[in-house]
Amino acid sequence: MFRYNRAQIIKEMKVIMNKEWSEMNKIMQKQLTRTSFTDGINTLLQLREILMQEVMSWKDELDEKDYCAIPFINANGYHSKTIAYSIWHISRIEDIVVHTLIKNNRQVFFEGNYQKRMNSPIITTGNELVKEQISEFSKCLNLDVLYEYITAVKTSTDEWLRSIDYTELKRKFGDEDKRRIRELNVVSSDEKAVWLIDYWCNKDVKGLIQMPLSRHWIMHVEAGIRIKNKIKNKIK
Repeated sequence: MFRYNRAQIIKEMKVIMNKEWSEMNKIMQKQLTRTSFTDGINTLLQLREILMQEVMSWKDELDEKDYCAIPFINANGYHSKTIAYSIWHISRIEDIVVHTLIKNNRQVFFEGNYQKRMNSPIITTGNELVKEQISEFSKCLNLDVLYEYITAVKTSTDEWLRSIDYTELKRKFGDEDKRRIRELNVVSSDEKAVWLIDYWCNKDVKGLIQMPLSRHWIMHVEAGIRIKNKIKNKIK
């Protein structure tokens, strides 16, 4: 049976995290106090913009088929996916966490009819997919709309981050919040995915800002870079 191994995830984070991004992330976490809260949010927004610029740069570097390539298919870690999956996964998790869990409103995904427009066979985070399933899923996606989606999600989250004050950080979640997420079927009941609901709801807002709104981006963008470099080196 699958077990969520938090220690292993943290170990992977430490191995692959970009040093500059890691430092900005550490600074942001230290700044999220009553006296330097605004500075912390500004650091977070800067970090998120740098990460987004990296994701957008892939459009000029990669061919369509590269987004579905899975060169580390048998590896353990975030780089065992595809680039298309990484973009999808970042977006869906952030959309679910910010809109369904924190704000209790309609997700960008549903508001913009992104499942149909993106030609996605799923509405979940994708955690339940493995190996060839990830590649086949990636081939289904309209990449232009996928990029539109991650842009819309990031923009929406950034607007929310600019609107909150320090007191919001301490807000906690409970069984009712878990129920709302489950009822939308946006997290698979598969054991590789269902743990996410408890994981998110056991955090307060500050914890969610730290993961997934910052560190999760770093991990999957780093994984995307690793996949991209492997693809380009193979071509050479």
